[in-house]
Amino acid sequence: MNTKAEQSRGTSAGDIGKLVLAGLVLVAGIVAYSWYDNDGSVPQSVLVLGVIAAIVAALAIAAFTAPGRRVKGFVAESQFELRKVVWPTRDETVKTTAVIILVVVVLSLLLGLIDLILKSVVLDWLLKLGS
Repeated sequence: MNTKAEQSRGTSAGDIGKLVLAGLVLVAGIVAYSWYDNDGSVPQSVLVLGVIAAIVAALAIAAFTAPGRRVKGFVAESQFELRKVVWPTRDETVKTTAVIILVVVVLSLLLGLIDLILKSVVLDWLLKLGS
């Protein structure tokens, strides 16, 4: 767990302006794709590259805001925590998977047997007693 104290600071006007600009760049890329796709004068690959460029530009603009820096910090801390994870070996994974498959098969056979017994009890014995 992170021991740093969380600071709640408001978003400044400059950051809001940058985020709005990033949104406008993204919307402009999508609108341009839609506009020129209907026209048919621009190849599809150029349109897709334009949208990708708009996404990259919007992310780059947003990265220079306080929320963008917080996201970058979060991603960096997540990568640091992922390095601490002890992943199972291939042998452990195969053995665990085999045990799970075996348990599923055994439980489904047991549930099928219980269903068969209950069906025979209800249909053969109880319903015949009532008639």
